[in-house]
Amino acid sequence: MTASYAVVKRCSKKDRDMMMPASDPYQKLERSWQTKGRTGSLQSPQKFNNQDFTHLRDYCLSRGLLFEDDTFPAHVSSIGPNLLSEDKLSRLQWKRPTMIERNPHLIVDGVSRFDIVQGEIGDCWVLAALGSLTLQRQFLENVLPKDQGFKENYAGIFHFRFWHFGDWVDVVIDDRLPFLNGRYLSVQPRSRNEFWPSLLEKAYAKLRGSYQNLHWGYISDALVDLTGGVQVQFLLQKPPSDLQEIIKAAAKSQCLMGCTTPGGQSIGNVELKNGLVKGHAYTVTGAREIPYKNGWEDIIRVWNPWGHGEWRGPWSDSSPQWDRVPVEYKKDLYDDKDDGEFWMSCQAFAEQFFSLCICNNTPSFLDFGDERGTRWSLAMYVNQWARGLTAGGSNYHNAGAFSRNPQYFIQVEEPDLKNYNVVVSLMRKPVNNMPDAQTLFTGFLIFRVEPEFQGLRDRLPVAFFSQYKSKVLKYGFNVSTRDVTNYFYLSPGTYVVVPATSEEGQEAEFLLRIFLRCQDSNEDLKSRLSPVMPKNIPKQSQDNSSENVFLRYATQGSAINASQLQRLLNEVFLKDRLASPGGGFCFESCRGILALMDLKSNGRLSLQEFKHLWKLLAKYKDIFRRVEGTGSGFLDVSDLKNAVQRAGLAVDDQLLHLTALRYSDSSMRICFPDFVCCMIRLETMASVFRNLSKDGKICFTATEVRSPHCVCALCCLHRFLFSSSDPKWNHY
Repeated sequence: MTASYAVVKRCSKKDRDMMMPASDPYQKLERSWQTKGRTGSLQSPQKFNNQDFTHLRDYCLSRGLLFEDDTFPAHVSSIGPNLLSEDKLSRLQWKRPTMIERNPHLIVDGVSRFDIVQGEIGDCWVLAALGSLTLQRQFLENVLPKDQGFKENYAGIFHFRFWHFGDWVDVVIDDRLPFLNGRYLSVQPRSRNEFWPSLLEKAYAKLRGSYQNLHWGYISDALVDLTGGVQVQFLLQKPPSDLQEIIKAAAKSQCLMGCTTPGGQSIGNVELKNGLVKGHAYTVTGAREIPYKNGWEDIIRVWNPWGHGEWRGPWSDSSPQWDRVPVEYKKDLYDDKDDGEFWMSCQAFAEQFFSLCICNNTPSFLDFGDERGTRWSLAMYVNQWARGLTAGGSNYHNAGAFSRNPQYFIQVEEPDLKNYNVVVSLMRKPVNNMPDAQTLFTGFLIFRVEPEFQGLRDRLPVAFFSQYKSKVLKYGFNVSTRDVTNYFYLSPGTYVVVPATSEEGQEAEFLLRIFLRCQDSNEDLKSRLSPVMPKNIPKQSQDNSSENVFLRYATQGSAINASQLQRLLNEVFLKDRLASPGGGFCFESCRGILALMDLKSNGRLSLQEFKHLWKLLAKYKDIFRRVEGTGSGFLDVSDLKNAVQRAGLAVDDQLLHLTALRYSDSSMRICFPDFVCCMIRLETMASVFRNLSKDGKICFTATEVRSPHCVCALCCLHRFLFSSSDPKWNHY
């Protein structure tokens, strides 16, 4: 019902102790993730829709074909049913760049925000995020692979990478673009023969389900999907007193920034007299403090993804304020062009815009004013709210229900840090990858854990919430956005973070990230203000309590078959160093395990049966780690004997020898999956023998032999001793 231990990036053992989720009362199973070669990392992204770019391109090249993507076809289904009228949908045309231009290029003279001109679709939130992405090459290179183009190995196929609910995914598309009345339906490139904006936008539309799902959205979502970072939104009607410092720190630390003007989705493209557009997303491209008159002025540079249309107030192009700025500053900053980019004062920015969103791989923009080195540690968890198990709702006054929510502990131990030191980000996974498929309000609460409860790290009981009287930090629950994130200054102490849905019983999967700021005297200021996206981002730990693992893999939440058990064991148990060269759990082994644990003999495991198996797996994992001391990932015969003894089993040398022959490889070594199968069979046989033996012997009466229990017991013994597909065992 709660989360297991998660990965904590770039932190020491002390830091890990400072961010500890509540452990499962039934099972304390730590999961450590390998990043090298792991699916979902930047080096090995997941293949969206199981499409492999290299394989598909090579196939098309070998047959002289141009790729056509059946999973996102040149069809109205990829546009969406409600974006255009039926008349317009019937007039849509799909054209490849090679049909539009004689000499198409993916990129011409580098990637720039000025390459982008918004089309008819209201996806300014995506394009504003793309504009910010072009300013930060360390993020851009992750999204836009270099192994593609229109010259060498062109086959009408391209691919782009996005961060999708904790994993990097590689999205393959064909290059057929939608046109309406001879014009781009979506984003169009400023240069006629440059196509990276249109193709990248198509890949993002495919990830989101359709072009229609790009029509209106949140710039915060796009910034996170393009970086894998954490975003914080600042509402400018009541801006924080240190907003100017935050913006300048964000500009220095290579953050992505975007902003929106007031106005809802029904407003349309209404341009105000001051040049700004209602309900529109913009990119923040810079922030500077410059000398002006006899003092200093904070100014912000903003870009309109339309590619034109600018602010007409103070500090805009041709405004008189620039005449009072020293020549060297004006030469560096001033550019009088109708390219959609303009400067404005920080005060005017806060007055005219509704919100500001800042995104980076760590919340470095909150480090302003701190001359000492600091760093941010990160813990990530995947979990779910399941009805009757972990969906307790947000009303903590209903302590009985609320206490069932997942709980995650953090320890704040840095009394000298006076700035913001904790950022909590909660992301809800869209249902079927459709952003509007479910209206769900989510958020999180932070409770300070008083000393009398700090020893209860399994999880806090109902009594804690029923008598809690201290101040509760509560965030979210009022907007159905995908991402709920906020920053805090927490005084030293122990806290518990409780993610929840607004109402009890609502179900969804979520990703929780907790950033904790720590003092780091070994890290200089320059490196702290210039973080680079790490090339390996550890995948988040999933909640591996028995109930939640069961729910993730069970058929309609009710039972697990052999195939599901195989996938569960390989994905959950073999993601750490126990994933030995001996391979994973094979299907036949999982069938054997299931048969031994299946008390109802229906070919499936119920939740209660799975819980028993889960405890055994944890025990065997601990035994294997203790006994296997060479780091090879295998046990030899002497190790096996030691392991069997640690399990409390008495096995004579002859049976041990037969067991080693049955489960070892040609070098008489036993890998972890085979060790698990061996131990489950040994323990099952021992249990059957203890239940049926009298004075060390088994005797059945005629009635007992015909009973189902005895038949089952005999079958268990027979399966252990004789069943095998290995020829070396058949002669025994």
